[in-house]
Amino acid sequence: MNPGAQHSDDSAAQPLRSDAERNRGRIIAAARTVFGRDGLTASMASVAREAGVGIATMFRRFPTKEELVAAVFSDRMDAYADAVAVALDDPDPWHGFVGYVEAACAMQAADYGFADVLTMTFPTAKELEERRDEAYQAMLKLIKRAKATGRLREDFDPSDLVLLHMANAGVVNATGDAAPDAWRRVVALMIQSFEAPARGPLPDSPEHDALYQAMLRASPEGPTAPAPDKSG
Repeated sequence: MNPGAQHSDDSAAQPLRSDAERNRGRIIAAARTVFGRDGLTASMASVAREAGVGIATMFRRFPTKEELVAAVFSDRMDAYADAVAVALDDPDPWHGFVGYVEAACAMQAADYGFADVLTMTFPTAKELEERRDEAYQAMLKLIKRAKATGRLREDFDPSDLVLLHMANAGVVNATGDAAPDAWRRVVALMIQSFEAPARGPLPDSPEHDALYQAMLRASPEGPTAPAPDKSG
């Protein structure tokens, strides 16, 4: 083997690796802009145009839309999980619960893409879904603490927060720049309806699997995976 030839081959390969990494960064930055503006209904082609790369390059870097979504929103999901942790640290459980709801809904309002992310599930984006599950487990503790104070109505169900995020995403996407603060009134009305004493009984909450299927159906890749088994 000719050492000089090997060195030459390595030198030639290095710019390709650097170029691939630059393209990846451009695509993620473009996706942040496009998803933040248009939500997750935006096409991969529109992201490619924003990034100034060909569609083939786009799919080499991100073969599925779920992979792109995971890369773009992993930091947002971290911030969402952190909001739950901050709420748990609040010495007033009800205040912490309300603060979490307002913070999470504000994140949705600030980014149309993230407004959609909180209403969908992404089975192939393992790290994103693991982080979401961590936040969910912490949220269960938050709900239990808020109920123990007597301020959160006893029949409140964790699925009610999922429904809240779905409702908020709809308001955020529908009102846009025309009424950018409309979501605040909706969220305030919802928070007041969560507070005890309850004014009346609620209809049954949706079954976990049914709600999961709704989130799965809304995801960019559609219903590609079964609901997780929670029986064990």
